[in-house]
Amino acid sequence: MTADPALSLRLYEAMLRIRRTEERIADRYADQQMRCPTHLCIGQEAIAVGVCAALDDEDTVFSNHRAHGHYLAKGGDMGRMIAEFYGKSDGCCGGRGGSMHLIDKSVGFLGSTPIVGGTVPLAVGVGWSHKLQKKPLVSVAFFGDGCFEEGVVHESLNFAALHKLPVVFICENNEFSVYTHLSERQPDRPIHAIAAAHGWTTHHGDGNDVMAVHAATEAAVSRARNGEGPQFLQFSVYRWREHCGPNFDDQLAYRDTETIDTGMASCPVTRMRNILAGGGLTEQQHEEVASRIEREIDAAFAFAMASPAPTYEDSRSHVYAA
Repeated sequence: MTADPALSLRLYEAMLRIRRTEERIADRYADQQMRCPTHLCIGQEAIAVGVCAALDDEDTVFSNHRAHGHYLAKGGDMGRMIAEFYGKSDGCCGGRGGSMHLIDKSVGFLGSTPIVGGTVPLAVGVGWSHKLQKKPLVSVAFFGDGCFEEGVVHESLNFAALHKLPVVFICENNEFSVYTHLSERQPDRPIHAIAAAHGWTTHHGDGNDVMAVHAATEAAVSRARNGEGPQFLQFSVYRWREHCGPNFDDQLAYRDTETIDTGMASCPVTRMRNILAGGGLTEQQHEEVASRIEREIDAAFAFAMASPAPTYEDSRSHVYAA
């Protein structure tokens, strides 16, 4: 067992919950009742869980197009998330947004959008708000390596550094923007070095090690909360399935066999399960955890399917006009 058995088990359960939810979404997507694109985070669960477990409920999070894991890890309502995929009125965005537009302000998850880099300046703006209001909160921005090809990200780095804002940038580096490798999109230099050049405190590590992700995030959040300015964490990770959709796309051969085999073998959920098994977690205990998660997912899909479709009158709500 690791140094903190209770934390280890909690992180494992949270990762397994995301994994099983994403797998169920992939299975049900073929029914063609979810009329929205979906970007699954299978393989990247350790980053979402390790980061969000280091945050307080009031700390704020922004995400991107691959948002399901971040939303669930921050405490977002699973039933309302699934209802959103089906375009139902009980969805977390009222059925307007689909998979890539999720929000749950009650737990500090302030939103996700598919615009690459689009939520990064929003996270910086909220961090500025926290500082101006003297709130002991941090603002977190999740984004992928492709965001470093967007000018607004560099502007955000500069602004956050200038004002020493309590912002934590989380770069999930899976090395691919759709089908294009990082080496074909950016010069040969570490992404985290760009943040360091702005005067940020940075860290880079293995995004498949949930305990290491959690420890690094706890330290970064503590520094940001104590007025030491913005923090930048870069984690290497492997995206298991296609960029957009429920399937595996290994037949396209944009990732070589060695990369695929290594990536799959680095499964963060399996790694943590093996650690826990070495510390005494029995197969029966694992099955009890898995069964509880499956029941929760069943209930979330039942809630979504029972939710009514939006009406014409609903279109008049949540619309701003002069």
